[in-house]
Amino acid sequence: MARARAILCLVLVALATLPFIPLQWACNRLHWRIGHFIPVWWHRALLWALDVRVRQIGPPMDGRPLLIAANHVSWLDIPVIGSLQPLSFISKAEVGTWPGVSTLANLARTLYVDRARRSDTGKVNAEIAERLADGDAIVLFPEGTTGYGTRLLPLRSALLGAVREAILKSGADHVFVQPLAIVYSRVGGLPMGWAGRALVAWPGDVELGPSVWGVMGAGGIDVEVYWGAPIASTAASDRKLLARRLEQDLARLLAAGCSGRPVKPAAPMGPVEDPVID
Repeated sequence: MARARAILCLVLVALATLPFIPLQWACNRLHWRIGHFIPVWWHRALLWALDVRVRQIGPPMDGRPLLIAANHVSWLDIPVIGSLQPLSFISKAEVGTWPGVSTLANLARTLYVDRARRSDTGKVNAEIAERLADGDAIVLFPEGTTGYGTRLLPLRSALLGAVREAILKSGADHVFVQPLAIVYSRVGGLPMGWAGRALVAWPGDVELGPSVWGVMGAGGIDVEVYWGAPIASTAASDRKLLARRLEQDLARLLAAGCSGRPVKPAAPMGPVEDPVID
């Protein structure tokens, strides 16, 4: 049964993807504004084919420039977040070399960073800053790797330096940085135990192909995304303090989501010189 479901899912994904590639290529080439929305529709079609249902808790930030800082569990995070609104992702450099996957990532205007090369961070920060200054929403996974989705890994602050550069480039007073917690909660209608989380999660020692095939064969995956309070970071804000604040907020949202506790809707924070640490 799981094999038949996976094969059907693969066919549906192919049918959704084949028209997306030339259409998105043309939009990028001709700078058509609709090209910002096509990846959203494709991600939604992909989730429909995978039988993944997404529920948002809390309001996403409307203001720009906006950097979204999310925890990272799986390759499935990309279509989950990508289905919410027009945005771009920051990804590890290896993704840009994967056959097929790199084509889709490039069409979606993904930014790549080689975390092993410190010199690469400054270059990528400049690219992030330019995109933020142009009004794009950018998604960063500051853990730098994937986990099992039950606890938050330590955040890396290096790429948060792009916030200050974006302020200087755009002339804005601040950049909004909003935490986003992803919680995979149910599979096949049942609460996810360890086996369910292991099915969805994509830790570093698991090959991409078997992970994708397992999700295709599972069916009925429910995921909640929890929006935290946006932080209005100024040019004077310390990126390490910002990382600590994001770590606190993400850990709180993740713990509440995994335990099923209600999360109070977040209200945007006004501009601050330094993020306030509770």
